[in-house]
Amino acid sequence: MDEQELVTLYMDLTGTAEPAARNVFMMICGPSGDGPESEQGTKTEPTQNGQRQESNQRGRASTAAVGLCLAFLCLVPNTLHAAVPTTNAAPLARPFGGPLSLADAINFALRQSPSILRAQKDLEASQGIAIQTKAIALPTLGVTAGYTTAQRTDVDVIEVPGFTLGTPQNWSTQVKLVQSLYQGGRMLSALRAAQLTRQQAVLMYQTAIAATVLNVQLAYFDVLLAEQEIIVQEASVSLLTNELVDTTRRFDAGTVPRFNVLRAEVELANARPKLITARNNFRVGKNNLANVLGLNVPPGTFEDIPLTLSDRLKAAALELDLPHAIELALEKRTELGVLRKAEALRKEDIVTAKAGYKPVLQGYVGYDLHNSILTPDFGTTDYGWIGGVQLSWNLFDGMRTQGRVKEATANYERAGIDLVDKRRGIELEVRTAYSNFIQAREVLESEKKVVEQGEEALRLARARSEAGTGTQLDVLSAQTALTEARTTQIQALHDYEVARARLQRAAGMSVPSEAVK
Repeated sequence: MDEQELVTLYMDLTGTAEPAARNVFMMICGPSGDGPESEQGTKTEPTQNGQRQESNQRGRASTAAVGLCLAFLCLVPNTLHAAVPTTNAAPLARPFGGPLSLADAINFALRQSPSILRAQKDLEASQGIAIQTKAIALPTLGVTAGYTTAQRTDVDVIEVPGFTLGTPQNWSTQVKLVQSLYQGGRMLSALRAAQLTRQQAVLMYQTAIAATVLNVQLAYFDVLLAEQEIIVQEASVSLLTNELVDTTRRFDAGTVPRFNVLRAEVELANARPKLITARNNFRVGKNNLANVLGLNVPPGTFEDIPLTLSDRLKAAALELDLPHAIELALEKRTELGVLRKAEALRKEDIVTAKAGYKPVLQGYVGYDLHNSILTPDFGTTDYGWIGGVQLSWNLFDGMRTQGRVKEATANYERAGIDLVDKRRGIELEVRTAYSNFIQAREVLESEKKVVEQGEEALRLARARSEAGTGTQLDVLSAQTALTEARTTQIQALHDYEVARARLQRAAGMSVPSEAVK
């Protein structure tokens, strides 16, 4: 076995990439024999007995070394993986202290969000319910043992010379395997119900994943919006501060009245609360995002969480018409799948309830051991194999079965009503989300050149003011218009991203590609 074969075998055993496996091989086994002795050993002609023995010894030594290396590699893969970095590893970015993309945020949430963890436990619980449901179709194995004693005057004992029939003390032990052969259709129904329960649990888990992804997206977009609002308000405060400085300079020069200075001070004072509010929204948004992700805030952090987002608001295109969106939603929404499984389960409940009208047939085999009643000796035993079938049939149970059938039928019909109502609700959700998306897209289109126009209007207002043909009111109005334009633009970007995410969720589209990067 040469070096390449050993590396390939190690890759198959441990699932390691080839570069890492080769590095491990070099660390443990050293380089392959390429020295003068090795080369001489390969070129030696086996014409003499001494040379042949030396070659065989080297071959056995080489084989033993390869075997030893392979055993060592297989015994300590975890240690070697820790020592040798692999190129396939893709750990998640640290949530605090480093840039956090939307993909990282979604992956964090899918791993440790409380809603996902609860859904996982619900999924595990449903597996237990499925096991309990199908247990009726499986055999049962049990052991029974008993001991009874009675006053001798309460036992009929026949005594004749050399023979006694009856004893006041009795004990018995049985090991019995019981298998239901027929239960009125209840066994097959239980198997179908167990499968439906598992499928329903998976659909519910997928629903939790889709809801978590949407919540992460919305919280992430809110933080990005607050961050951009801070930039806009800081720019507004900076413009108004420069305007106040310029107006004060002109007032000192005697070219403008004191009223202009007061107006500039008032405008600056009115802009500062908006900046304070934007910063507070940013802090609250990061706290909300950390909570959605299931992250614990680092100790000692009281106000601003050290959470830095790397993505930005961007208008990603989404080509989807309303009829196709409704079709996708009715086909792929897991909520509908959950209700369909629930309807099928309620139908199986009817089968189970009607089984009460039918007989139950069981077969059993076992081993019996008990004391003999033909002798007063407590230690004399009788034993042997037992087997048989038993039939039971409730001819009248006080109309309990009829009541169960009526209840199961009503629950089945209600499940159908819930399914139809959910279909209407999902269609309404899709229509609403699509309408909101169209509105957000149109607003975003209308805001494309507003900021550029606002900046140009502010430049012209300043130029006119410096030339003496404009007023301070024109400059302040242009600054206010520019701030509103910037605010409206980032709000439009945020609303578009939110509307797109909600439409994708409403249409039951797959998890965004960012989540699987």
